[in-house]
Amino acid sequence: MFLTIPLFLFANTGDKDPVVLNVGFFSGSENDALIPDGWEILRFRGLKPTEYSLTELDGRRVVKAESDGSSSGMMRRVKIDLNEYPILEWSWMVGNLIEKGDVTRKDGDDYPARIYLMFDYSLKNLSWGQRNLIRITRIVYGRVPSRAINYIYANREQPGLIRENPYTDLVTMIVVDSGEENTGQWRTYRRNILEDYRSIYGEDPPPVEAIAIMTDSDDTGESAVSWFGDIRFINN
Repeated sequence: MFLTIPLFLFANTGDKDPVVLNVGFFSGSENDALIPDGWEILRFRGLKPTEYSLTELDGRRVVKAESDGSSSGMMRRVKIDLNEYPILEWSWMVGNLIEKGDVTRKDGDDYPARIYLMFDYSLKNLSWGQRNLIRITRIVYGRVPSRAINYIYANREQPGLIRENPYTDLVTMIVVDSGEENTGQWRTYRRNILEDYRSIYGEDPPPVEAIAIMTDSDDTGESAVSWFGDIRFINN
C-alpha cells in the first residue's frame, strides 16, 4: 500500500513553465522531525543500519546520512508515471570517498551517496531463476525490488558508466559523479529517467513505486557521510 501523505506540486503561471512534483521536500521539514514526513527507513536484515537525520547546513534543512560499516536506505513509497514526470532533479554533498569502493565487485559495492529508484515491474516478466532469486533474497533481506536503477557517486569510475550491480542483474548502476575533487561541495543533478530506462531495458518503464536515498559501507567496512537536498520530479 502506498503512503497517503500528499506530494507537493508546484506550477508556475507560464504555459511552458514546468510542473514540479516534490517527493523529497526536505528543506520544508518541521524543525522537530527526526526524518522527513512521508519517508521511512529501509532496513536490511542482519545489517547495521546507516543513520539518517534532518539537520541544518548551509542555511537550509537537509538529510544527513552517516554510515560506519553499515547499510540502509531512507525511502518514500510513491506512484509516479514517468511519461508525465520524466525528469528527476536532486542535490547532494559527499563528505568523503569510500576508498575500497568498486562498482565491479561485491566487496566494493558501497557508495557515499546514491539515489535508488524502484519500479513496479511484474515478476511474471522475469525468468524463473530471477523470480526464485528474488523470493529467496526477500526472505533473507526483506524488501528487494524486481527492477531498479541506482544513480551513484562512485570512487574512480567515470560519470556516464552504466553497468549491472555486482550482486544482481535486476539493479542497474549509473555513475553520475566520482572522485575526490567533487567532495565537500553541493552538486546538483538532473536525469531523464524515462530515457535512461528505455536505453537500458529497451522498453517503456512501469511506474516508479519507491525512491530512496542511500549511503552504505557494509561491504568495505569503511565510513562515509553525505548530505541530501531536495528531490523532485519535473514534467519536462
